[in-house]
Amino acid sequence: MALQITDLVKRYETGTEALRGVSLEIEAGEFFGLLGPNGAGKSTLIHCTTGLAQPTSGVVHVFGHDAIEHYAEARLAVGLAPQELNLDWFLTLEETLDYHGGYFGMPKRDRKERVAELLEAFSLSAKKDDRTRTLSGGMKRRLILARALMHRPRLLILDEPTAGVDVELRLELWRYVERINAEGTTILLTTHYLEEAERLCDRIAFINDGQIVAQGTSPELAAEYGVASLEDAYLELVGRNELSRARIGDVAP
Repeated sequence: MALQITDLVKRYETGTEALRGVSLEIEAGEFFGLLGPNGAGKSTLIHCTTGLAQPTSGVVHVFGHDAIEHYAEARLAVGLAPQELNLDWFLTLEETLDYHGGYFGMPKRDRKERVAELLEAFSLSAKKDDRTRTLSGGMKRRLILARALMHRPRLLILDEPTAGVDVELRLELWRYVERINAEGTTILLTTHYLEEAERLCDRIAFINDGQIVAQGTSPELAAEYGVASLEDAYLELVGRNELSRARIGDVAP
C-alpha cells in the first residue's frame, strides 16, 4: 500500500476541525485524485501526510512507514509539488534542484546527473544558470514539479499542479505525469479541473467538510450521485446542480 490513512483528525486551537476522521487507501502504482471545494480539507490532508502539519489523532502510513512517529523514513518516499510557488528567488534552477537532492541525502555525482536529466525533461536546460525569480509562471511550475521528483520519490503528491497555466503547458505536464505513473510512481493529485481528474486518475475521492464522502472511478461516482458525468457528480457534492450543463441545456429557450 502506497498511502494508508486511518481515522485522521486535525483540530486547530480555534476548535475548527479541518479533518474529521478521514480514512483513505492508495495502492502502489495508482493515480489517485482528491477533489473537493476550497476549505474541504485537501491541503490539510497533504500537510499531515508530508509532516507539514501535526494531526490531532489518526494514523498515516507511507509505504508502511509511520509518517507521524517515523517522519524521516516516510518523507524520503514522498515528493511534494505544492500549489504555492515556494521557490528561493536567489537560487538558480540548477542550485534549486541540487540543494533539494542534497537535503534528501543524494550523493553529489548522482545529484549532478539527476539535475541534468530533469532540466532536460522539463525543457529548462537553457535556463539552468538563471535565478528562479526571472522565470515565467509556467517555467516555475515546471521547476517545482522537477524539484519534487529530484530524489526519485515513490509517491508524488501534486497539489493543484496546473493552476493558472496555459493549455499547452497543462497538456505537457499531463503527458509527463502519465509517463512517470506508467513507470511505477504512485501519484496523488488534487485539482479543481474535473477534466484533468477524468483524464489522469484511476480512482477519485470526494472530500467535503473534512470528510471523505464518496470514492471510486469517474463512472462509479456518477452512478452513486445518479448523474451522467463526474462534473455533475461534483456539482451535486457542492450543492450547485443548477450549474449542470445538462440542466442548462434542458431549460435553454
